[in-house]
Amino acid sequence: MTSQRARDRLIDRLKSNGIADRRVLDVMRRLPRHLFIEEALASRAYEDTALPIGQAQTISQPWVVARMTEALIEHALPKKVLEIGTGSGYQAAVLAALVENVYTVERIDELLRNARRRFRKLGIENLRSKHADGKLGWAEHAPYDAIILTAADDAVAPELFAQLAPDGVLVAPVGRPGAQKLLRYRQLNAVEKSGWVGEALDAVSFVPLLGGLI
Repeated sequence: MTSQRARDRLIDRLKSNGIADRRVLDVMRRLPRHLFIEEALASRAYEDTALPIGQAQTISQPWVVARMTEALIEHALPKKVLEIGTGSGYQAAVLAALVENVYTVERIDELLRNARRRFRKLGIENLRSKHADGKLGWAEHAPYDAIILTAADDAVAPELFAQLAPDGVLVAPVGRPGAQKLLRYRQLNAVEKSGWVGEALDAVSFVPLLGGLI
């Protein structure tokens, strides 16, 4: 169930459900998702479903990871990406295979330590992580070409838009449980900094984005 054949079946499922970006599909075909979940659940790693990772958190459904990544890189391949909510580390690992530098922030120390072990095991070197409140972003390395949120809030915090380059893109689930939408924010006129406009992409379901540290 963790074989290349299982990964290939997952990719076929993603393609049949509308994922078309070859770059994203190729990365997810190669990346061993079973390393990002508990061994007891490894047999389910290549099902197209979210799975628990402890601390009341989940590893996102592969389709959602693919869709968010596709939306993030559709118009241009960013060089520097900030991820809010490291979780298992899977989304960050997908991004690290596509862009030059990934910065990821996680508020739950235990999850972050587990993710860092996975990054080391896979030899991912273009990724930096931090134990911090994701709602505040990571201002030290701003501006970012793209920002991705892996937990949902009623609205995107102004602090995150402030860390996004004028021609950047931000992808986030927004809304209350049961009524969340995946939004992609861009500026219609980056030169004049005309304000961030959200484009609704899909209905989604994410854990809530919380502040503070654990």
